[in-house]
Amino acid sequence: MLCLSQIYLKEMTDSYLLHHDPYYRLGVGMMVLNHHDHVLVCQRADMAQTGLMDAWQMPQGGIDHDEDPEVAAFRELKEEIGTSNVSIIAESKEWLSYDLPRELSDTLWGGRYIGQRQKWFLMRYNGYESEINLKTMHPEFVAYKWVLPAELPGLIVDFKQDLYTRILTEFQEYLE
Repeated sequence: MLCLSQIYLKEMTDSYLLHHDPYYRLGVGMMVLNHHDHVLVCQRADMAQTGLMDAWQMPQGGIDHDEDPEVAAFRELKEEIGTSNVSIIAESKEWLSYDLPRELSDTLWGGRYIGQRQKWFLMRYNGYESEINLKTMHPEFVAYKWVLPAELPGLIVDFKQDLYTRILTEFQEYLE
């Protein structure tokens, strides 16, 4: 007989399998709003080598094996910006995906994936500015700033512009 946690894990795993294509890395993305409804964007530390230093992105990251997307979102925020002092406002209805350019898909994640499929969360930042710390154990970002939601597609790398437009559409009712 299965206990409740085993049933939940099986349902969660079955749900992932419905949305998982082995060529896409499963991940989460977090649209974090401050009290002015501006969005947190960060500048990746590894962009200097790509020539894309002007590219900014919202925090995102991979989902560990058998990890719940909501748990992954909080974990990734803590790992990337040093705090997870946020509350969830909304979750994307569907998994959203993007494809990497060929030159990146051949090198990122050992060439295993052609893109990412992500569950996105709209979150409210509840902390003080001083809680944000990019000097984490494994720093991924060198700078951050807060921007208007409409600015997002113009700040991100070209191959993620459509994704960011879909995220804005998904969370539009909360951004007005």
